[in-house]
Order: sequence, then structure tokens, then C-alpha cells
Amino acid sequence: MSDASADERSLHEDLDALAVRIGHRFRDPALLDHAFRHRSWCAEHDGPSNERLEFLGDSVLGLAVTDHAFATYPELPEGALAKMRAAVVSSVSLAALARELDLGRYLRLGRGEETTGGRDKASILADALEAVIGAVFVDAGWDAARSVVLGLVEERIAAAAEGPGVQDYKTRLQELVARRYDGPLRYAMTEDGPDHDKHFVAAVVVGGDAVGTGAGKSKKQAQQAAAQDAWERLVHVAGERTDADARAT
Repeated sequence: MSDASADERSLHEDLDALAVRIGHRFRDPALLDHAFRHRSWCAEHDGPSNERLEFLGDSVLGLAVTDHAFATYPELPEGALAKMRAAVVSSVSLAALARELDLGRYLRLGRGEETTGGRDKASILADALEAVIGAVFVDAGWDAARSVVLGLVEERIAAAAEGPGVQDYKTRLQELVARRYDGPLRYAMTEDGPDHDKHFVAAVVVGGDAVGTGAGKSKKQAQQAAAQDAWERLVHVAGERTDADARAT
């Protein structure tokens, strides 16, 4: 057996194990493989990318979260439900969940993305997770996809429902850095675009190291997104658990 064939066999065995972890056995295992085909890989090989599955998965994810939140928290007004959903389905949150599932190892990337750290890029990881959800929906329909989504994010929904302060990631990051790190925390800002359509990008720097980035239409939005990215990464590295996490167990 060639090395390439052995690698493919190992990948498919790993995908089978991933399917078990997310709680769905695929009738068509090729769908799960398809979910990891980034467009950079497809530019160098034949076949479609995962973008259609990601498009579908994004809608399935949003509906599953909305449906669960609406039924589970009847006391919350529309605005609170919208904020809860946004917190759970943000690209930062999805990328953090993708890292927990180690989805980066399954990605099929082109040479350029491979050499520039594509396996840990938040946008690629979030898109891959949405594509996986889309693949489950295509394979087995709404009930199976909803079950997988809730198995992945139900605890995050519960945490987001605890109150408006839960998703203030700047405060949560400041507290985490104060507990765990010696260096100062600051936000480095860049902006581009005309005055009527500014685009801001923030980078969180802790002790001289960039630990998270985020973008938005305002400095506040960009800093909150960057703080969430940094908080998710530092929590993942340090194994830190929030009070909300502890109450959910």
C-alpha cells in the first residue's frame, strides 16, 4: 500500500471516530469528508469545496439554536434571544468549538493555506463546523441535525442565557488575564474604509504577545470580538472554567 493510500485510510478512520464524537453515523460518509474540503484544496484538485454545505449548515445551526432558545426560555424577550443566538453562533464561538473537536486535523487545505497556519484560522474552522452540520442535515434531515447541534452547543446556550453581563468578553478577559498572566493587556487598533463605512480590526496583546483578533463596524465591536477570541483561546490553553461552566456540570 502506498503512503498516500495509507494516509487516506487513516483519515477516513479518523472521520469515523469524529462522527461518533458528534453523535451521528453517516449513511454517506463521503459527505463528512466533503465538509472539510476548503476551496484552496479544491483549486489544486478536482471536486467542489465545502462552501455549499457551510451555507446550508449556517442556516440549520441558526434555526436549531433559535428553536431551542425560544422553547427553553419563554421569559426572554426577542432582543435577549437575538443576543443569545449571536453569542452562540459567532465565528469566534464556532472556531473555539471546532478547536475542541480538533477539526483542524481533518481539513483539506491547499499548499498556501497549509503553510500559513490555515488549520487554526478561526474563519476556516468556523466554516468547517457549519459544513459538518450541513452534511448531517443532507445525510439524515432536520431531527438528526438538530440533535447534533444541541449536543454541541446546548451548554453554550445556557451560559449565554444567564444574563447580559455573561457575554461582556472584555470584562471576562480582563479578569482571566489578572488571574493567570503577569503582563499588561492592551488593544491594538487598525481601521480602513471611508468615513461613512469604516471597518475596524482589534488585536488583543497580553504581555507583548497577540492572543486574539476581531473586527467590527465600530471600535467597541472590534474590541469585544477580539476579547472573545482571546478569551476562548486562553481558556482552551489553560483549561480555565468559568462559573457558568461549573454550574452547568
